[in-house]
Amino acid sequence: MSRQLPPLYALRAFEAAARHSSFTRAGEELSITQSAVSRHIRTLEEHFGCRLFGRSGRSLQLTEAARMLLPGVRDGFAALERACDTLRGEDDILRMKAPSTLTMRWLLARLSRFRHLQPGNEVQLTSAWMDVDHVDFNHEPFDCAVLLSDGQFPVDWEVRRLFSELLIPVGAAQLIDEGPWDEQRLAGIELLHPTPDKRDWRSWLARMGLADKVSLKGGQVFDTLELGMIAAARGYGISMGDLLMVAEDVAQGRLSLPWPTAVASGMDYYLVWPRTRPGTERLRRLSGFLQEEAAAMDLPAVQILTALAE
Repeated sequence: MSRQLPPLYALRAFEAAARHSSFTRAGEELSITQSAVSRHIRTLEEHFGCRLFGRSGRSLQLTEAARMLLPGVRDGFAALERACDTLRGEDDILRMKAPSTLTMRWLLARLSRFRHLQPGNEVQLTSAWMDVDHVDFNHEPFDCAVLLSDGQFPVDWEVRRLFSELLIPVGAAQLIDEGPWDEQRLAGIELLHPTPDKRDWRSWLARMGLADKVSLKGGQVFDTLELGMIAAARGYGISMGDLLMVAEDVAQGRLSLPWPTAVASGMDYYLVWPRTRPGTERLRRLSGFLQEEAAAMDLPAVQILTALAE
């Protein structure tokens, strides 16, 4: 048998009193009297057999036992609120998390078109910087996410592949007018690194057989592909980009592909969501739409190589 838990209302009173350092303000928040909060705290103290609050002058202080109890109580109520929100939330809104560069370069335009073509299917997008793409559906308020991944996901997630990451050097538009590119020219230009560990350039150079001919020392370091590509477009050097995300800029002459060979990183973008999440049919419609949009992209004509096996 599971051990008996104290009353939920008493735990709520404890959390509010600890947060406000006041029984009075806790009572105001919970729409009960200060004496009712005090009774709830006594209920908990009798349940646990220890004091939870003490006084220092007029100030309310947590005891050591209360400091140990509080984090778990806060997390528990936060989890309960998220669970209830998934059922009482607006049925026509999907909450999505996505990496910042993908959002700016590809996803925003597609979601705008999705809303236009399918009225009533609203997507609330949160763009987030993630060094390694990640979502925790148990602790974050999202119904779905677009993540760059090797495809290893929890077994209770629905997974829809959208497109592959194709790494390719990008630069200012005028670079392609300055003659052909070779390893000597590449070695002599400023490399812009869109990842702090320089993994994108390292992967591309290794696949091209240039790892020992082009140094990765120096060069500006950014924390997103977006910043690297913006700096490249302004003529500060050559950055590593993603072929699909730069396709429109290349077509409109804002960026160039000085070395027209892309390397598949072995990672793909996926739309994922928990199987237990409400709104599964709407999520399937969204995934189908995004897959169609990716497949219809008119990509620049470049050579595409697979990544080296590790």
